[in-house]
Amino acid sequence: MKFSISREALLRPLTLVAGVVERRQTLPVLSNVLIDVKDDSVSLTGTDLEVELVGRTVPATVDVAGSATVPARKLMDICKSLAEGSDITIAVEEGRAILRAGRSRFTLSTLPVAEFPNIDEGQGEAEITLTRGTLKHLIDATSFAMAQQDVRYYLNGMLIDLRDQLVRAVATDGHRLAVCARDAEFTLDKPFKMILPRKGVLELARLLDDSDEPLTLTLGNNHLRAHTGNYTFTSKLVDGKFPDYERVVPKGGDKQFCADRAELRQVLSRTAILSNEKYRGVRLNLDEGNLRVTANNPDQEEAEENVSVEYQGSALEIGFNVGYLVDVLNVLGCEQVQMTLSDPNSSALLEAPGGSDALYVVMPMRL
Repeated sequence: MKFSISREALLRPLTLVAGVVERRQTLPVLSNVLIDVKDDSVSLTGTDLEVELVGRTVPATVDVAGSATVPARKLMDICKSLAEGSDITIAVEEGRAILRAGRSRFTLSTLPVAEFPNIDEGQGEAEITLTRGTLKHLIDATSFAMAQQDVRYYLNGMLIDLRDQLVRAVATDGHRLAVCARDAEFTLDKPFKMILPRKGVLELARLLDDSDEPLTLTLGNNHLRAHTGNYTFTSKLVDGKFPDYERVVPKGGDKQFCADRAELRQVLSRTAILSNEKYRGVRLNLDEGNLRVTANNPDQEEAEENVSVEYQGSALEIGFNVGYLVDVLNVLGCEQVQMTLSDPNSSALLEAPGGSDALYVVMPMRL
């Protein structure tokens, strides 16, 4: 194997592919990237056995086609440290990969290509096409609510709920719920529900932008494959039953107020400074036209803020984990936020005034 390529043509796919590669691996070959050189293309593959990403790029010249596996991080760090516009030549000589650029020369170890695993996807049951922007919006609006290392393993990921001409993303960690839905132009014979693991969600998001470029999803029983531009992303699915999220969304809340989203976020963030570091609880006191936010901690320190709200109704006092509220206000893209409450023991519903494609549920805290 021997080929030449510009630094920039190699660095972007290499950076994305190296993101999939875990630093600590049980199999040494999993910390490597597979480079496969054909006559007019170079493909780079990284995997951790759960998620696989293949990036393709165009070489300047190919002297000898072939393939090799080299340490992903080291190759990426070398490419990053070279001067912009450098031309790189990579060749395999006597079981080593030799990288040359200008007056620099690096020798990297290789491992046999036969040892590099291939995620066996099987045949997909259906295929749909979305825009990159649609899927990016769904992930951005909900991914913050995914659990991390929860024993309920099916919460450590995101539910992708596909129905005819509708795609919905749902994430929850048991304390809060994020749901976002978008119309899309595809047809499905039957609904599909699949849980994409947390790492799969985060790596897929790195491939996406706000454009209308097409993204093809291949849906399988135990895997999801996404193909866009020069990248093919494959992830195994979490085998489990996601909670019935529609039952969690509170109905019939009789206390509804609207507030300026940015102002409320700043008020909550300031109040949080003096909340209990472990539980991060804040108290919301709702009255006509005013929301009073208070917090205190074991050191007898207190914070109190008042914010004007559009509200006519009876008074209510309710406690929340302030971090959960701030996370929602960070991703809501509207100027105003609407919050619906019923009593101190019931969850709050947050959304754009009048409703939008996203809604958020936050459970209360006893303070």
